[in-house]
Amino acid sequence: MSKKIAILGAGPGGYVAAIRAAQLGASVTLIERENVGGTCLNWGCIPSKIMKTAADVLEVHKRAAEFGVVAEGPVRVDMKRLMERKTSLIKGLSEEILKLLSKNKIRYIKGHGRIEKSHLLSVDLEDGGTEEVAWDALVLALGTRPAGLANLTLDGHGIISSNEALVLEELPESLLIVGGGVIGCEFAFIFSSLGTRVTVVEALSRPLPLPSVDSDCSKIIRREMKKCGIKFMLNRVVEQVEGQGARLKVTVGPSPWAEDLKPKEKARVELETGKVLVCVGRRPNTGDVGLENIRLQTTAAGWIEADEHLATAVPDVYAIGDVLGPERIMLAHVASVEGAVAVENIMGGNKVVDYSAVPSAIFTMPEVACVGITDSQANERGMNVRTDSVNMRNISKAHVLGEISGHIKIISEKDTGRVLGVHMVGPHATDLIGEGTLAIKTGRTIQELSETIHAHPTLAEIFLETAYKAMDRPIHA
Repeated sequence: MSKKIAILGAGPGGYVAAIRAAQLGASVTLIERENVGGTCLNWGCIPSKIMKTAADVLEVHKRAAEFGVVAEGPVRVDMKRLMERKTSLIKGLSEEILKLLSKNKIRYIKGHGRIEKSHLLSVDLEDGGTEEVAWDALVLALGTRPAGLANLTLDGHGIISSNEALVLEELPESLLIVGGGVIGCEFAFIFSSLGTRVTVVEALSRPLPLPSVDSDCSKIIRREMKKCGIKFMLNRVVEQVEGQGARLKVTVGPSPWAEDLKPKEKARVELETGKVLVCVGRRPNTGDVGLENIRLQTTAAGWIEADEHLATAVPDVYAIGDVLGPERIMLAHVASVEGAVAVENIMGGNKVVDYSAVPSAIFTMPEVACVGITDSQANERGMNVRTDSVNMRNISKAHVLGEISGHIKIISEKDTGRVLGVHMVGPHATDLIGEGTLAIKTGRTIQELSETIHAHPTLAEIFLETAYKAMDRPIHA
């Protein structure tokens, strides 16, 4: 008899886990309360990139004359049609996932799954009925939702989360974004390009203040924000929002995490805006799923803890994806890998996830992509490294595209030349980072990069130029 595996959550972790489990011969039941694809497909990665693509088209159109193209008449975004395109694309991708589930003979149940006791779930179905699901092993792929702040209550109208930002049918005249992390910066560029006046308030000292993002990447992004008219307030927090409708009064004060502020930076500032978009992280969906019925405890913040095999403290129960919290890496592609690893272990394997070469893709304008360690992290660890960078303007294809802002930075081990980190800002950086990821994953060296023939003219040549520079024999850099 095949092992029965139940999976709660059909996001990029859950549905990939389901498919891999079916390939391994398990009898799989996948349960999802909303739509397949989870946050990534429905409320995150895909819809935001659909909006960014529209912004990219607008930006190119504005610069049409530079490319010898005559584009007459005003160009603007039609938010209603943009939302229709978003809905259509998501629907099509959802249908493709459902076909994959069917092809792999996976039982898919749409409803609210809840753990009743060990090895038994109940599902409240859409039609009002209830169905029981017995399991030998359970995978929790519960995901997350947008987090708010104690002093900023999300009302879905004036003070919104990323969810509401992705369904707007009218473009706000002005938008204040709370949080200059990945989501905040992506939305800042999108809405600015679409025609909204954007202000970003960030509590820390730089945009994209993540340990994995190189500080020089942050500097370039801040410069590009300034060039396109996005206002950025660093070391500041939103203290209060008053008013209603399209006129919200926002009070901004000094950040409690800021150091060595000048007197003028300590002063409170009042701003007016049409909407406030809160982008300050995510909260786990661990409530109302019956974790207490199997005595599975979460952290104080609600995250689930799992070991290197993705097993929780409760026998036969595994957890994957964003619900593991910021102690792991909260990215869709990581969730997919964790899903596959978890079910392989359920089926008798002994696998762990290698988090040493996880690429980050940030869809700002220009894009940011990172993998491996930063030079700051290398210095903190006392590693003997060298850092080499080459500007995008040194690459012919960047001039052809008219996108010369940005650079690449490669951190390599001095003694061996082994590539340890790659950090990029520029056109299609999120597509290019795959070469850096493969180099780190497989232990490739700067010399091996320099001996790899790269097609011309392509943006990928920036890897070659940086490798040459790291060997002290630059050609174009």
